[in-house]
Amino acid sequence: MHRRTLLALALGAALLASGCTGTGGSGRGARADAPTDPAAVTGTVKVLTQRTDLVQDGTMKRYAAAFNRTYPKVRVEFEALTDYEAEVRIRMNTENYGDVLMIPAVIGKKDYPRFFASLGSTAERARTHRFTGFTDVGGQVYGQSPIGVAPGFVYNKRVWRKAGVTDWPTTPAGFLADLRAIRARTDAVPYYTNFAARWPLTSWTYVDGSVGCDTGATTRLAHGDPWADGADLRVGDTLLYDIVHQGLAEKDPTTTSWEASKPRLAKGEIATQWLGSWAVVQFREAAEQAGTDPADIGFMPFPAQVGGRYCAVVGPDYHQAVNVHSRHKAAARAWLDWFTDRSGYAADNLAVSPLKDAPLPAVLKPYQDRGVKFVELDDTDGAAVKEIDDQSEIGIYKPDYRQDLVDLARGARKGDLDGFLGGLSDRWAHARRTVESR
Repeated sequence: MHRRTLLALALGAALLASGCTGTGGSGRGARADAPTDPAAVTGTVKVLTQRTDLVQDGTMKRYAAAFNRTYPKVRVEFEALTDYEAEVRIRMNTENYGDVLMIPAVIGKKDYPRFFASLGSTAERARTHRFTGFTDVGGQVYGQSPIGVAPGFVYNKRVWRKAGVTDWPTTPAGFLADLRAIRARTDAVPYYTNFAARWPLTSWTYVDGSVGCDTGATTRLAHGDPWADGADLRVGDTLLYDIVHQGLAEKDPTTTSWEASKPRLAKGEIATQWLGSWAVVQFREAAEQAGTDPADIGFMPFPAQVGGRYCAVVGPDYHQAVNVHSRHKAAARAWLDWFTDRSGYAADNLAVSPLKDAPLPAVLKPYQDRGVKFVELDDTDGAAVKEIDDQSEIGIYKPDYRQDLVDLARGARKGDLDGFLGGLSDRWAHARRTVESR
């Protein structure tokens, strides 16, 4: 399983509520400086990862072998966790949560120094790397994503052509019309929610910024109503509701299967899924394994334009960090830097490199050719958004409320869309006032 994170919830009271208190204080302020002499770096480091697929198929072991050509005295061990968030949250009540790990959602930004070692000043690292503001606390960087992703619809171009659709829709109404054409003219499921897997539904949060082409989208969440008329999240949630309500998704969302959805889309049994650019390589590999053409797998932006242009947010995936309690910080930092800068992981996954001077991946060439504007969000108010989100108990970075939305759309839950979204707005406003009054 792979999922885009850009996630975090406030710690403080949130951690007390969740039961994750950590021991962090003894390591506060620790640094994990980049080693200057590879031959002098020693130790065994455990790397926690959500990429169960890459550990199982030996890919991570091959990365470690390449790493050892530069750092021969460091042993890298991987532990892949199926339910990464839940398992790591429990471990972080202790000091034993790996040497290198992906920063889990439960950790609030302001508390990063309690749990992770500094990677250096934000000002210095931002000169060469993207996404540094997402883990900045007090001018220090505490994590680095090894890849960047852009949201979009992974779709089977052959199915869409069979339905008579040859161009990207420019509005949500146009997108729905195209899905109706797919339903009428093909045997494919027009849209697949991956409801049962849960985490794919969180991808819908990343319409934020892409719809309005707004680098300040996170600031708007912190100081406004995410579900106001015309707001990005309302536009995205309304489209998801309409897809399901109009019978354009699978008949029984509770029986969906993430792994099975990849070969099914590759073979044309499913037409479309809203995910991220990271997913394209997995669906193309599924096409090869299924004996279909990987070139059939396409990627399109959200159906909205500003000034005649589509927009797509480019943001980080999970951020890797060094455990502030690690006994082998130099070795852990060596792995983090090598995996970020030299492993080829971003290129292997057709993802956006965190290195500013690297070219965009080929998977985004259709975006470039069509003049899609890439937007990088200002995360200055990211911690405030996560604190409001936690206080509201909505969970915009969790799947639960969108599962409720899908249930509402398919008639498994009572109510109407306006009432549902209005309830979210009220809870958000109340939480915002509570946070602002502290």
